[in-house]
Amino acid sequence: MKTIYLAGGCFWGMQKFLDQFSGVLRTEVGYANGPDYAPSYEEVCRSSGHAETVLVEYDEEKLPLEKLLDFYFMVIDPLSYNRQGMDMGVQYRTGVFYTDESQLAAIERVFARETEKAGHKLAVLCEPVKNFFPAEEYHQKYLEKNPGGYCHIPARFYSLGDRT
Repeated sequence: MKTIYLAGGCFWGMQKFLDQFSGVLRTEVGYANGPDYAPSYEEVCRSSGHAETVLVEYDEEKLPLEKLLDFYFMVIDPLSYNRQGMDMGVQYRTGVFYTDESQLAAIERVFARETEKAGHKLAVLCEPVKNFFPAEEYHQKYLEKNPGGYCHIPARFYSLGDRT
């Protein structure tokens, strides 16, 4: 089992999106790479410096990191700085926060492909995870509990599953 942290705008939709793929063992939404204290959601919304992030535990045998990151890039705008969809602010920045240096080669390959596709430097951060604080319970699996909740990810992306 490996762990990666993916910041892709609103964490509700990113969690729902990632949960559908075989090889994703567990996800948890939270706040990452901000000051070293556990913020409340209200503090994050007031620009605490943390990014809404999904902790992803995955089985690399079933879902290699490159494939997982290909999924991630399907549902973000990699050129948008501190914004995804209608969500704006530093907490909505995009980033791949890795847990060990062995992940870096795969991440760099995907970033190179995505940069070439976009024709511009990406606004997606690539850095080690500095910290991660789980979000409040009501945010966990939020779109499962609140199917009409807003997210920038179109609903059609929630039913890709193992067809990809």
